[in-house]
Amino acid sequence: MMILRGGKEGYSIPFDSALYGSMTSPDTPAERIKIEYRNCDCLVALFETTKDVEALIPIGTELFSDPPYAGIWISRYSFSTLGEYNEYLSVIQVKDVRGEMGYYIPYIYVTNDSAMAAGRELAGAPKKLAHIEFRKEVDVIQATLERPSGKRLVTFTFKPEERATMDLITATLPKPTPLLSVRHLPPIKGGDGLTQLVKWYADIDFHKDPRGREVIWAGSASLRYDSPSVVDPVHKLEIKDIVAALYFQFDMTLGITEVQKEYRI
Repeated sequence: MMILRGGKEGYSIPFDSALYGSMTSPDTPAERIKIEYRNCDCLVALFETTKDVEALIPIGTELFSDPPYAGIWISRYSFSTLGEYNEYLSVIQVKDVRGEMGYYIPYIYVTNDSAMAAGRELAGAPKKLAHIEFRKEVDVIQATLERPSGKRLVTFTFKPEERATMDLITATLPKPTPLLSVRHLPPIKGGDGLTQLVKWYADIDFHKDPRGREVIWAGSASLRYDSPSVVDPVHKLEIKDIVAALYFQFDMTLGITEVQKEYRI
């Protein structure tokens, strides 16, 4: 399919200078698009939260457990097919339309415009640009989220202490890890918009040390919302008890699974 009157076309607009997918035809189904990541690291915290998070999940899903669980993931991607960037996710454990566990994403932030556009357009990930730092100092790893710069929203501090058990990893990050988000194209005239519940996945390959052991560490964590923001209300996922905190190094592939539900707007 040609859209422009002439010349090479990429996957995303502007078609003659695609923000991402410059080697891919615009009519390629999103489920065939794979985004690759290499030599990355991540902090993950899974915590008990309150039933108030039910107000943040879309119709067609429900909370996975009672009490409900939510999480914060902050990653540093040293290489990807969308470029180098950092990413912050808030996630809520839910049951999808088939009753299977998935992580619904109410808030997600990145430091790269192509990652923001690809996430929103392909999977409905509600990405915004923000200032995200990920650093190692003394015996701790710390990641922070600010939006705008200087407005500290989240601080995550972690001290690696022991290797995580694979039972904990499988329960927290199954392979592949199922993700859910809502893709929304606003209508121009009534009824011609599009809103979909999209299921996608992160297929994570943990790095291994010279002895063949996965580089996944458990340890003590401090996780706090530094200041509330009505513009970026990540604090709505109340942190009660942290049940797991992890640091790991990995490669990853992101892909789309299916549209699970469409909403009339």
